[in-house]
Amino acid sequence: MTQKIQKFINDSFVARWAALILIALMMFFAYMFVDMLSPLKELLDTTLGWDSSTFGTYAASEYFLNVFCFFLIFAGIILDKMGIRFTGLLSASLMVIGACIKFYAMSEYFVGTGLESWLGSWWVALPASAKLSCLGFMIFGCGCEMAGTTVSKAIAKWFKGKEMAMAMGLEMSIARLGVFAAMWLAPMVSNSFGKSVSAPVLFGAVLLMIGLIFYFVFVIMDRKFDKQLEAAGELKEEASEEEFKFSDLGKIFTSKMFWLVALLCVLYYSAIFPFQRYAPDFLNKTLGIENGAQLFSCFPILAMVLTPFLGGFIDRKGKAASMLMIGSFIMIACHLSFAFVLPMFPSKALAVAIIAILGVSFSLVPAALWPSVPKIIDERILGSAYCVIFWIQNWGLLLVPIVIGKVLDATGGYTLPMVIFSSFGVIALLIGMLLKREDKKKGYGMELPNIKE
Repeated sequence: MTQKIQKFINDSFVARWAALILIALMMFFAYMFVDMLSPLKELLDTTLGWDSSTFGTYAASEYFLNVFCFFLIFAGIILDKMGIRFTGLLSASLMVIGACIKFYAMSEYFVGTGLESWLGSWWVALPASAKLSCLGFMIFGCGCEMAGTTVSKAIAKWFKGKEMAMAMGLEMSIARLGVFAAMWLAPMVSNSFGKSVSAPVLFGAVLLMIGLIFYFVFVIMDRKFDKQLEAAGELKEEASEEEFKFSDLGKIFTSKMFWLVALLCVLYYSAIFPFQRYAPDFLNKTLGIENGAQLFSCFPILAMVLTPFLGGFIDRKGKAASMLMIGSFIMIACHLSFAFVLPMFPSKALAVAIIAILGVSFSLVPAALWPSVPKIIDERILGSAYCVIFWIQNWGLLLVPIVIGKVLDATGGYTLPMVIFSSFGVIALLIGMLLKREDKKKGYGMELPNIKE
């Protein structure tokens, strides 16, 4: 037993959790950059002329190349063929490149250039700064979504047979702390530079560069891990890459469980991430305040605290399918409360309570969802499976912000958008019921613990 514990680097508690922290910090900076402009929606309107429809188009652009150019599908193939080291460095580099383009688009260096004139000469409803920002956000989005799937596969590798759900939960918690940081730091950085909209973007871009360095350190650790596996004759990753065939992707698309997981994913996240973009503005208008971003920043805190513990519970007790259903139900109740209860009883305390409860939902669903995928998909095509799920999810994340922006411009209020968000939860709950029934029938083990005694 002692010999086995000392055989591989990931058998060391310190080493495997240090590896997790390195890749989780990269995702922390990525999540932070995603929502860096969410607290500045009103400022974007007054300084750059971005109305709600423009803001919705910008928010959706993050997913455009992933969806319509099938980048996420290719990302999955790259991940399964090239491995987590190459794919992680590629994704981190794309995030940095996209962030730099976005900064340029929103900076004074872009104003008055020939590029600005050309971009402003067509599709005049969308400002030139928004067009170039969308391009940068598209490239960033390719890297961010690819990084998400890469991190999931990396954790599955380093924590196989160990605390996988807890590790994935902790990674998600650290990443979500980026949302909290963005809601507080973006306005602070903006105000420090005379209400600048480009300064927070530059700040985020620098952090992404640091994240790239962190992942490079992880690459060094993972290379050592593979050498140990190879010396012990247990290196499965290289063998599975050699055996990978494009025809294997058919096993993903013909799996009923895969489709149930993917549909639940797209519906649930379509009611969470697009809501984050508009939440500060919603709170400002509903409560008549100016610090809606700081108020909403409590959303990821409870999720951050609970997710690792829920992951640990799933590792030891199971019940992942049941958690998916409970999380969907809570999300429905919260969005309906935002739609009808909070406008009737406008109160910061009530708003914080609803936001915190929504954070519980945001703990339950991801903690149960992502560690369940390796149970229903062959490890050889796991990277492709994660990427296909993300691709399907990206359809919702692309279309929903555009719809919400149009609805806001048409109605001038947030009641209908919140009802739309809650309707996604209703369908997700129904799919969760089907998922649990199918798991019970076929015996995939979603309700069983991850750690085998």
